Amino acid sequence: MSGPLDSVAWPVRTERLVLRPATPGDVEATYRIRVLPEVSRWITAAPGDPASYAASFAEPDRLARTLVVELGSDGGPVIGDLMLWVGDAWAQVEVAEAARACQAELGWVLDPAYAGRGFATEAVRALLGTCFDALGLRRVVAECFADNTASWRLMERVGMRREAHTVRESLHRDLGWLDGFSYALLAEEWAARER
Repeated sequence: MSGPLDSVAWPVRTERLVLRPATPGDVEATYRIRVLPEVSRWITAAPGDPASYAASFAEPDRLARTLVVELGSDGGPVIGDLMLWVGDAWAQVEVAEAARACQAELGWVLDPAYAGRGFATEAVRALLGTCFDALGLRRVVAECFADNTASWRLMERVGMRREAHTVRESLHRDLGWLDGFSYALLAEEWAARER
């Protein structure tokens, strides 16, 4: 299956991390992180049992939008995963072609054992660089429950701006109806940031 991510020179390396497309062999490492209560509390789908998670993880569409984050410069442990979902922007019919594959939605999971050391910030900044510099996208968005403070603070640290605060529109499996936050960043905002 080919897609927009095929045009990126993988892996993407940062000072301390390696980002690369996920493979079926990453299922155990990502399950180990996602099954942790403090992680599964906020993600879209709790991982369930290992067999059902493995089947879901191996679906071609999911693999095509999943990246893993490795610690170190070459083949270190997987400490998280990222979602990069390139899609179309909304457009009127007459200009719809110009809105194809021009934006992305991001998501992330980091092993809590590695929290507080800037790894998530480093990984998401690298992912934003991939979106804007390598893929030439015009806009990136991310969403979270308003109660997921670590996630929205990360969005703000990497320069994303809060565009929406929705009131009790997101149904959490344990907490009921919660507020949500939506953040975004434009290519020109990324280009203008201080490096």
